Amino acid sequence: MNKIYKTLIAAAVALPTLTLTGCIEETFPEGSLVTKDMIQEVPGAADSYALGMPSYLKAVFILPAEMHYDFGYPAMMFIRDTMTGDMPVSPSGYDKFTGWRENIYQGPEYLMSQFPWWYYYKLVQTANQTLSSVDAETEDAHMKMLMGYAYGYRAMAYLDLARTYEYLPTDGTSPVNDSGNNVTKLTVPIVTESVDEALARSNPRAPHEQMFEFILGDLDKAEALITSETRTSKTMPDLACIYGLKARLYMWDENYPMAAEFARKAITTSGCTPLTPEEWTSKTDGFNNINSHAWMWGISYVEEDDAVHTAIINPTSWFCNEYVEGYSAVGPYVMMSKSLYDVMKDDDCRKLCFVAPKGSSLEGKEIFIDRNAMINSLGDPIDLPPYSSLKVRPGQGNMTEYLVACAVGVPLMRVEEMIFIEAEAIAHSNPTDGARLLTDFMTKYRCKSFSVLGTDSDAVVSEIINHKRIEFFLEGQSFFDIKRLNLSVTRNYEGSNFYNSCAFNTNGRPAWMNWCIVRQEENGNNALIGWNNPDPSQAYPAPGEGGDDKK
Repeated sequence: MNKIYKTLIAAAVALPTLTLTGCIEETFPEGSLVTKDMIQEVPGAADSYALGMPSYLKAVFILPAEMHYDFGYPAMMFIRDTMTGDMPVSPSGYDKFTGWRENIYQGPEYLMSQFPWWYYYKLVQTANQTLSSVDAETEDAHMKMLMGYAYGYRAMAYLDLARTYEYLPTDGTSPVNDSGNNVTKLTVPIVTESVDEALARSNPRAPHEQMFEFILGDLDKAEALITSETRTSKTMPDLACIYGLKARLYMWDENYPMAAEFARKAITTSGCTPLTPEEWTSKTDGFNNINSHAWMWGISYVEEDDAVHTAIINPTSWFCNEYVEGYSAVGPYVMMSKSLYDVMKDDDCRKLCFVAPKGSSLEGKEIFIDRNAMINSLGDPIDLPPYSSLKVRPGQGNMTEYLVACAVGVPLMRVEEMIFIEAEAIAHSNPTDGARLLTDFMTKYRCKSFSVLGTDSDAVVSEIINHKRIEFFLEGQSFFDIKRLNLSVTRNYEGSNFYNSCAFNTNGRPAWMNWCIVRQEENGNNALIGWNNPDPSQAYPAPGEGGDDKK
């Protein structure tokens, strides 16, 4: 019997009772004799907690329901791309991300809301535990470095939380929720290593400005601390990554001059260089090798990891159509949207990592590992539809052996992101220079015939964002740009490869990009009662449900 049938687990519907206060109780249980000072006296405690941060990025089954979308930070990346107009999949009974794709079950009472909330606040908890295990006044260089790592991880987590939960205007919901409260620009509660249970039980959502200052404060501390020793692994953020996080933060705040400044500092400090066309299309190392000279920060799966041993509850299984034992190989084929694919010129190297439509000039030129060996775990030939992705390769190009195929790296930050941030940030005030930066990158690394057609700021920014969406397909970045720039998601158009139940068109940012806080968190934190985001579920009619059928 194939691996999916062996490990498939029925979905649970009951919500457990973990809240932010639960996270605090896990660290220091009420009535416990264990104190922060005692933890600091345990030999190796700080190192153990620090190692827990990159390890948690790979966690599986943080929900008792043991859902097969529950595979750590890469699942967050996949969810975000699922919610854009960039990544359709083939309709399939094996698709575990249907709710996010079809804009259903997004309200506060569903597992779809519980999963990211739990995941991110447990990531915050791992950082807080590390900070609690170190004396803040230490002069030890190694301990300072661990604190810097923790501030960096916490900043990354809160920046993701802020950008996903902040309510911004949409065409699908009102900023005034059912309780009559206007939740515009509210983010999430801030929980630090010093927050006690009483404060956690009355901890309101931080407004945009407060959250910005908090994250910037963490990054400033990290910048001051991460100077004393060289990291031993790219799973920890170095100084260049901290600058990269500042660039992301200033982009979220729409402070484009500062974003450009820190993107440039990240590029220079990292010493990283972009992937070459041969590396982008590599059959063995394509977007799976943390040692790549383009990667600034990443996740590293090894053979011993639980996620690898599941064979199917990991990023390779979902991101990689060529891994024949995975989920994507049995039906929910991962594709790029036709509209985004059509943005690329035929000499764009990236286009060779997507299945060309029949009759096109690139048909048969795509770079497969071994097209003839594509037989899935059910024994069926894998007939990938047009626009299917070949971007993310199984480990070492191994299509069948899960201990090899699933032991991969996943990028958290690449130098190319900083190049795109710098180009866009400059283009907002100086479109000529922004266009030049994009052209220089594209003609050298991606497409020799590339040129920017527009000259005004809006046109140049649009060109930059389109190619950033292509560059970071399956890396979870496009969601943030779409939401920040108030871009429409268009899935219903002539030739669209989105199936009808998710073929929505929005006017500006989609309502589903304002995530709801899970209901149980309101039950444990009275400051959240009446201050949740409106439920965006089914805010848009799909074709055949009052919407226009695809032409």
